[in-house]
Amino acid sequence: MASELPELPSLFEPVVALREGGDALSRAVALAPEHGAGTLVWVRSASRIEAAVVLEPEMPLAAARGAIFAGASALADALAAYGPPEVPLTFHWPDRVLVNEGQVGRIRLAWPPGATEEAEPAWLVLGVEARLSFPRGWEPGHGLHQTAIFEEGWSEEEVSAAHLTAAWARHLMANLAEWQRTGPGSGFSRMAERYLARLARQDWMGEARRGIDPASGDLLLEEGGARSRHGLLDALAAPA
Repeated sequence: MASELPELPSLFEPVVALREGGDALSRAVALAPEHGAGTLVWVRSASRIEAAVVLEPEMPLAAARGAIFAGASALADALAAYGPPEVPLTFHWPDRVLVNEGQVGRIRLAWPPGATEEAEPAWLVLGVEARLSFPRGWEPGHGLHQTAIFEEGWSEEEVSAAHLTAAWARHLMANLAEWQRTGPGSGFSRMAERYLARLARQDWMGEARRGIDPASGDLLLEEGGARSRHGLLDALAAPA
């Protein structure tokens, strides 16, 4: 198991490593007010990926939560770079990441208490979690619809939490840079298209045409002239 991250762009500073069992999101939230954007916290682990990055979005909180789509696509791209090309990597709305139709991880978000939807938040923390392997003694079928990366063809000799954390951070930086560089409209559209291309068609979606509202991150469905909206914030607050 690699104990240090591969070299990252200077944008990520400081980089804080936690021992197995640490909570990257909570630590990043604690560091956010003092250290600000670019702070990266990750967990040294042989069995999982867990990391979090502090962002300082220059947009209202409601729109800034769209970073969750950049984070999900970044994880899928990081996994794809190391894994078998034929294994499907998909999402369940809004924050679950699946490999071969089994959940391996999720994207998490945190923001300052009391922050309003219409104002720019002082910070936003974007986190990632993914399972490399099941705990010792885990029995197949114990966790329905769950899987682990090493169960799906990724090599334990070639892949580690450090490698995948660094790859996720690089892809995330590229996704966020495109969003900012090309403006709130077209930049968000490209990011949303990549996310939607991997979004599994869950039963409740039917065959509806899908889109994402850039102002709120809500999922928009349209079928046969009927339209519906599924709130991002409501989905993030719902039980897993």
